[in-house]
Amino acid sequence: MFDAPSAVTRFCQCIADVAEWLSASRLRLNPDKTVIMWLGLKHQDEKVIVHDIPVLQSSWTTVDTARDLDVMLDSQLTMSAQVGAACRSAYNYLRQLRPVVRALSVEARKTVVHEFVSSRLDYCNSLLFNSLVQRLQAVQNAAARLASGLADPSTSRQY
Repeated sequence: MFDAPSAVTRFCQCIADVAEWLSASRLRLNPDKTVIMWLGLKHQDEKVIVHDIPVLQSSWTTVDTARDLDVMLDSQLTMSAQVGAACRSAYNYLRQLRPVVRALSVEARKTVVHEFVSSRLDYCNSLLFNSLVQRLQAVQNAAARLASGLADPSTSRQY
């Protein structure tokens, strides 16, 4: 059985040690950019009742999702938050590019679509598993249709 209060006590001591080490190096832990997230299966996560953690004279609330190196992580590590964010962002770029690409050559379209859409879809996709990659593939198909001038991306399935 997981002992959350004991883990919180050990965690707080580790954070205090890190803050002390940073201070000795003339650095500082930034509590505004630090988040705490419990990781585990959904039924395990529901059993944890500790949500406010006292750290360095303040209290931090645990979160369900966090961004690290521009990757959205969720507490079950399903990566669905990352895929959803990537799809929303990519479709938004496709909508914004639609009026612009009509005035460009096919080669210029490919370059613009790759820069704004495809490169973002490729970022950290090695972290994903098959069912999530299929959602990104739908966005990539819409980007290819826009780049080639074959179809309007607004008719594509959006998530």
